[in-house]
Amino acid sequence: MMIDRFGRFSLAIFEISKHWHKIASEELAAYGLKSPHAIYLTVIWKHQEGITIPQLCEECGKDKSDASRMISILEKKGFVTKQEVNGSRYRGLLVLTEEGKAVAGRVSALASRAVEAASKDLTDEMRDNLYNALDSITANLRKISREGIPER
Repeated sequence: MMIDRFGRFSLAIFEISKHWHKIASEELAAYGLKSPHAIYLTVIWKHQEGITIPQLCEECGKDKSDASRMISILEKKGFVTKQEVNGSRYRGLLVLTEEGKAVAGRVSALASRAVEAASKDLTDEMRDNLYNALDSITANLRKISREGIPER
């Protein structure tokens, strides 16, 4: 029934998040970072040419204040720097330093291995269906969070 689906869905999402944060925290501890830094590092890693904070927020699904806090820590640790664009840092590009590239590359590789190991029992079709379902649920929940729960 609907309540059973809600409980199963909620528990699965919670468990995935809990275990992912534990794995990421353990891996990032050596760099003095926490699990939330993983998503920022992997997204910046994808954009070797640089990425703006608004673009980073969009790709990470985070708000500007969270991104600013996380980027500040990554800058202080020497993993990220902000390059000026047209003589201004305001809309500057975030790029990885050499040390940041090493860390982000390792984090990205570990994340890929973790996802591969976690989904080892899935066929390609099951994986495609899972990601399509998650994309649909995410889009629907995003709409519900903006507009409210629809009436029956």
